[in-house]
Amino acid sequence: MTSELSIFTLIKEASLVVQLVMFILLLASVASWTFIFSKYREIKRAEETSDDFEERFWSGIDLSDLYRQLASEDYDSEGMENIFLAGFKEFARLRQQPGITPDAVVEGAQRGMRVALSRELDRLDERLPFLATVGSTSPYIGLFGTVWGIMNSFRSLGTVKQATLAMVAPGISEALVATAMGLFAAIPAVMAYNRYSTNIGRLANRYEAFTDEFLSLLHRQAHAK
Repeated sequence: MTSELSIFTLIKEASLVVQLVMFILLLASVASWTFIFSKYREIKRAEETSDDFEERFWSGIDLSDLYRQLASEDYDSEGMENIFLAGFKEFARLRQQPGITPDAVVEGAQRGMRVALSRELDRLDERLPFLATVGSTSPYIGLFGTVWGIMNSFRSLGTVKQATLAMVAPGISEALVATAMGLFAAIPAVMAYNRYSTNIGRLANRYEAFTDEFLSLLHRQAHAK
């Protein structure tokens, strides 16, 4: 009995529609877990990069030297580093133009940093809604497979004179596997989406705080005699 109602046997003997539902959920689960691991590494790297950069930035290093180090071709900058590069590059460019006011220089640097900030946040948010989609739709896709399988099981009872539980149990079990697979795909996706949304929100706050602090520093330099 155990071998007859094993998971693999139930999947193999399920109807074509239920098998298609299971296949879709399997693909969604594999894609979701792949994205979960890749996004974890991406966010972890962004946090470590921010820690290292802030330590260098506030160590008293000359900003021109820091800019040259980060702008070199053999260094792959990201996150907070790109915000700094965008702001300092625009600041240095505008200061060399004759007749421009210090406030205009600071405003130009601010615009550059805001654009870089928006790009970095978009990169962190990239494909994150996919997890929300998997988490919200997978249970319903699995439920559709379950309803379809149960309908087939009860429809088959119309051809027999005496119905027994043993006759419908395999069909119902096959259908319930679709619901289980839907939950298996949805629960990790929802948990990862909530976790990563929180982490990205914290990174966004750090980026914005650095932008404001760096802007204040540039403001003082622009108005220095």
